[in-house]
Amino acid sequence: MFVDAAKIYIKAGDGGDGHVSFHREKYVAAGGPDGGDGGRGGNVVFAADDNLSTLADFRYKRKYLAQKGENGRAARRSGKSAPDLVIRVPRGTVVRELQTGRIMADISGDEPVIVARGGNGGWGNIHFATPTRQAPRFAKPGLPGEEFDVQLELKLLADVGLVGFPNVGKSSLISVVSEAKPVIADYHFTTITPVLGVVRMGDGASFVMADIPGLIQDANQGVGLGHQFLRHVERCRLLVHMVDIAGSEGRDPKEDFAIINHELAAFNPELAKRPMLVAGNKCDLATDEQIEEFRRFTEEKGYAFFPIMAPIRHGVDELLNKIYESLSKLPPIVRYAAEPVPVERAEEIERREVTVRVVDGIYVVEGKWLLNIMRSVNFDDYESLQYFQRVLINAGVIDALRQAGVQEGDTVSIYDLDFDFVE
Repeated sequence: MFVDAAKIYIKAGDGGDGHVSFHREKYVAAGGPDGGDGGRGGNVVFAADDNLSTLADFRYKRKYLAQKGENGRAARRSGKSAPDLVIRVPRGTVVRELQTGRIMADISGDEPVIVARGGNGGWGNIHFATPTRQAPRFAKPGLPGEEFDVQLELKLLADVGLVGFPNVGKSSLISVVSEAKPVIADYHFTTITPVLGVVRMGDGASFVMADIPGLIQDANQGVGLGHQFLRHVERCRLLVHMVDIAGSEGRDPKEDFAIINHELAAFNPELAKRPMLVAGNKCDLATDEQIEEFRRFTEEKGYAFFPIMAPIRHGVDELLNKIYESLSKLPPIVRYAAEPVPVERAEEIERREVTVRVVDGIYVVEGKWLLNIMRSVNFDDYESLQYFQRVLINAGVIDALRQAGVQEGDTVSIYDLDFDFVE
């Protein structure tokens, strides 16, 4: 089954926690802190795999979790960083953040792309020793890894896209100019998945052609699986618009031409600017007057026109030569640039953002970084409490409480910790 879209959840590994320990050695009194740092969490990496052609595997597995970094250990030993989690996808897959729609990566090249970064490891207690605090009984926890719900979209990588109404002969054309073997029959939507074929020219050059399943009116709104088909046109450098020039099914080829062009532009305005050639298939069933009338119609709109009979290759070589000539003047296949992350990473927001809410007379303090700090504090140790108090002062938490109207003796709640405010 051809699957070209999937939704999955990815989470990079959390950083390992820093370790709390003290040097133990015979005849060495008060050896001091020697807790090591935690290892970095594993990244989530996407890589192109040319052996894959659909996103079908992601229908059965929806969660991808990288490993956590190893915790620090005694004797100043750092924890091991976790390996990256590599997710292999077909070449041409675009990764979007589901919530915002921003493009996170375009997996078209050979280089793997990091989409979610693992958290940094926490510091061991060796980093917190000072002349006045020689035996710190706390360490820093690892930072959380990034996590996202993402949409995977496969946009085929092809130089040329064949577009048009169903049953106009697109599959017949790609079958005679390449080794592709699409299903060919005299009924609509014979082709229900995109088909790629390599067209080899006489001088050893080649290009990739895609047979896009037939489009119909309102395809840009999803009618007839229009969205699934249209997304594969977006990367094509050149479009070949095929029409049934004889109107053998009772449709007007001019009207068909206008409808398909409207659907392309409505789906993505950039497609209206894409270079296009027009192929009038089934010319053996049309009169000379019909062919010439349609030629004038297309050339007045600035498009080169080629009457063909695809099954017997009549006029096909002239079309292929024009395609190859046009491609030589066009830029490479479009790749999507990853959009900047709109929020700060966990490392950057630490000790910055804090909110204070008053709920039933209790001052509730919240901030992502505060949760990490609280995990590192030993509230049974006086020095740890002093460290926590200094962090609250330096980060502006106490000032924020004062601005919210806190008074002596009021209750302050920071996640699982409740205490009375004392100046």
